This record gives sequence, structure tokens and C-alpha cells, in this order.
Amino acid sequence: MIDILARDKFTDARRGILELPHGKVETPTFMPVGTNGTVKAILFRALENMGYRLILGNTYHLYLRPGMEVLKGAGGLHQFTGWNHNFLTDSGGFQVFSLSQLRKITPEGVKFQSHIDGSRHLFTPESVSEVQEFFRSDIQMVLDVCTPPGIEHKEAEEALKITTDWAKRAYTRWTQRDPSYEGKIFGIVQGNFYKDLRKRSAEEICSIDFPGIAIGGLSVGEEKEVFKEYLFHTAQYLPDEKPRYVMGIGTPDYMLEAVEAGIDIFDCVYPTRVARNSSVFTNEGMIALKNERFKTDYGPIDETCDCPVCRQFSRSYIRHLFKTKEILGPMLTTEHNLHFMYKLMEQTREAISLGAFKKFKADFLDRYYRGK
Repeated sequence: MIDILARDKFTDARRGILELPHGKVETPTFMPVGTNGTVKAILFRALENMGYRLILGNTYHLYLRPGMEVLKGAGGLHQFTGWNHNFLTDSGGFQVFSLSQLRKITPEGVKFQSHIDGSRHLFTPESVSEVQEFFRSDIQMVLDVCTPPGIEHKEAEEALKITTDWAKRAYTRWTQRDPSYEGKIFGIVQGNFYKDLRKRSAEEICSIDFPGIAIGGLSVGEEKEVFKEYLFHTAQYLPDEKPRYVMGIGTPDYMLEAVEAGIDIFDCVYPTRVARNSSVFTNEGMIALKNERFKTDYGPIDETCDCPVCRQFSRSYIRHLFKTKEILGPMLTTEHNLHFMYKLMEQTREAISLGAFKKFKADFLDRYYRGK
């Protein structure tokens, strides 16, 4: 499923091609998050023009609204949305985890109340796989139990046991899919912040013949050094021949750490969420365009950026759009931020091919965080 084209000489960073039903994806790659079947404040055409070929949708949200009847009638998520490239759909496990007051986890599955209308539902590993098959997801994720930092070892172990059991059930259901459905399924490693449980979870999930493996339960509020420690600890147990995915990271430092650990895919709402509040990436760090100092700054967001936004609009004008609450403001900053992320991954892939990833990472982060 993944063809490794190049490896860095001094780290575990690798460059590859991911083969998926709706086309090839170059890795390492960042996935924009399209929770409800759309990446907020940007047209699919713009994402396609940047080079994106894989975005994320969310099973929990799409299952509740527009609902299965609408999506089945449309013929799946691609037809419904008009995105003609690949979708990875999260199982909804993290969203259910976030609804701690509205859900109950049992060995059977997770019972929860809709945050929209309070209606009651049951997700099982089998039903979540079936839902994603109806979506025609190019990559579907298994249902898992995500746990917060700070819990006791025993509680983390119980969650791990359920996650492994659910993974086996989801994989069995996927093997019984309709022959016309070519989507892949990824298992998810959990284990909280206990190294023995991380190792055990990785070994158990990898013993199931998933086409790809994800690392879950990181970037959930822990300190950056803890994230890095458990990322590298977990990554060492993942099979080399399968694609690796770290869920929920989307800042340059976290992404480059993941690449160094040999990770191929990552996603996060962060680049688009902060864009809607006027915060934008530049090669010299993040800036908030709402700030007064940009009132008469007629230069582009980033002098080194070749995105359509930087070629046409000034910091001053974009600040004006935010101050007057014009919809165009968040649209422009979203386009810039996603272009920045795509270019960062493009530069990363090139650095890996040249055997210079370590230096590229150090130089980029030094420039990005200079003066902070």
C-alpha cells in the first residue's frame, strides 16, 4: 500500500507514495480536516490546485448530519461533496471521547447522545466500519477508546483491552465488505502515557493484518516533550512496510518531529481554525493579522510565499477584512495556511530525498521560532 521512495540517512524520516482508490498520495503528507464533508472556508478546487489529494472527514458528525439516508442516496461521500480525490474518515471515537457527559463505553460499543438533538445511538466496531463503507471512504479508521492524560495504569489497560478487541472485530467486518468497495482500514495504537501499554498495544494492533497503522492518544493536552517521548517510543514498534499515521497534529514542530520518527500522515484542525481568527503561518513564525501594527502594512503575508493570496493581497487589506467581519478574510487566511502546510511537506519530501532532512528541520524551526 505504501511504496518507500527514499529514506533520510540520519533519522527514520521516509518519503513514499500511498496507493489509494482515488489516486496516489505523496508522503509525508498533511491532511486538511473536513469534518462535515467540507474544509471550512475554502473550495475543494483551491485544495486540489495546491496539490492535496487526501482530506479527512468525520464519521460521528456525518452519521448524525446529513445522516445515512442522505449519504446513501447520494452514492457516498465523494458524490455528495464533489471531492474527487481521497477521503480518510475518522471513526468518531475521539468525538465520542470528548462527549464524556453524553456517552457510555461498554465492551459491545459506545452508547451516546447526539450533541445536536439528544437522540440516542450505539456505535460498535462493526457498525462504524459499515457506515464508512457506505461513505466509500478510501481509508476508514477503527473505533477505539481514546483516554486523557493522567489516568491510572489500570484504567488505561482496560481501555487498551477494549481497543484491541474492537480492532479485531472491525478488521473482521472489513474483510466481509462488498467486493466493489476498495477502501483500506487502519488500526489505532493506544496505551495512554505508559510505555509498557504503548508497546503492548502496538504489538497487538500490528498482529492484525491492517493495511495501515495509526498512533492515537497523543497531542491530547500533554507537554510537548512528553508527546515527543511517546511518539518515538511508539513508532519504533510499527511495521516498516505499512503507512503510519499520527492523529491530530498540525503545527510545524509537531509535524517535523513526526516525520523524523518515520510517520507518513497527520491531520489537524489547527491551521484552518487559527486562520479564521486571523492567525497565519509565515517562514519566520506565526502572526495575527488583526494586530494594529499591520494596519498600514502593504506587503504580503509572507514575502517568500507564492500562494495566490500572497501574490494579490496585503496584510493591511486582510486585516481590514477581519475588522469589518467580511467573510473573505477567513477564506484568504485559510487558503494561505493550507498552502503553507502543503509547501512545508513538499520541502520536507525533497529534503528526505536529498538525505538532508535533519538540517532542513533544524534550519526551518530555528527560523520559525527565532525571537520567540
